[in-house]
Amino acid sequence: MSRLRIGFIGCGGMAGVHAARLDGLGDRMAVTAAADIDLARAEGVAARFAGANAVTDYESILDDVDAVLIALPHHLHHVATKRCLAAGKHVLLEKPMANTEADCLDLIDSARRSDRTFMIAYNLRYNPCVIRMKELLEAEAYGECFQFSIWTEQLTQRDPSHWYCREETVGGGQLFSHGCHYIDLLLWFLGKPVCGTHLGTNYGTPWMEKEGTSNVTVQFESGALGYHFGTWGARGTRLQYSFHAHCTEGMLEFHRNGDLSKGGERLTVHQAGREDVLFEGTSGKTTQEEMAHFIDCIESGREPRTIAEDSLAGLRVIWRLYEAEEQNTVADLSGISLS
Repeated sequence: MSRLRIGFIGCGGMAGVHAARLDGLGDRMAVTAAADIDLARAEGVAARFAGANAVTDYESILDDVDAVLIALPHHLHHVATKRCLAAGKHVLLEKPMANTEADCLDLIDSARRSDRTFMIAYNLRYNPCVIRMKELLEAEAYGECFQFSIWTEQLTQRDPSHWYCREETVGGGQLFSHGCHYIDLLLWFLGKPVCGTHLGTNYGTPWMEKEGTSNVTVQFESGALGYHFGTWGARGTRLQYSFHAHCTEGMLEFHRNGDLSKGGERLTVHQAGREDVLFEGTSGKTTQEEMAHFIDCIESGREPRTIAEDSLAGLRVIWRLYEAEEQNTVADLSGISLS
């Protein structure tokens, strides 16, 4: 079988993360092109792959690829993805899918009409520790989960004029841009949400136009609660990236440090005053596992684990939380799913 030809569209930081972690897939795929309005950035990604071309116009690569990884600024996701789907290309799109519900629905419709694989890059769903945690929760191995808490502490500081800091281009603030990962996981772990609240602030992160720090609480149909705290203003951290699943017969804990390239991680269970290690690994290959799944879906025709419809459900939660926050009320989160 010939290798899948993949083009990178957008060659900033996240493209570099993907490019550095594809070593194990050389027999299944070949990066043949890299596109970015900054030619130097495109050349930097292309240089990692023998024979890859670097260009400033992504449309010029569409005849030379079978699939694309789109890692553009959020406000550019819709136009580029729709163009690639229309050209018959499979698309792995970095989160969040798009900045408005109308644009998300348009992309879902475009993917259906194109009959191409359309997958959203929520890479944590491809992390072996996270997958094992999901399996244990579904099996109720430690009883019923009644509280799931997620902490993420990092320093993400840019010039206030950068697209990453502006509400219009990022689509909101820290919750929309980064917290969407963890809202997606809460839905994946706990099911259908009922109601919730969000409090956010740019106090401590003045470079952000909207919130740089978020606190989210969501109640689910089961009665379980989900919580997410995230900040881009952490000048230090102890929790780093930590998930706690409090169950009726024990607590599951997933923890990893903040270095995505070297991140050691561990899944443990706490019961009766003792801690037992269930799984250990590194987070460095999560995007490689994600890309392997993308290729699997293209080859087999099966549905991706991170489908666009689920992505939209998570973004709908965030949009409703934002709206309720402005109105100083509790958000109604029922009926957010397309299924």
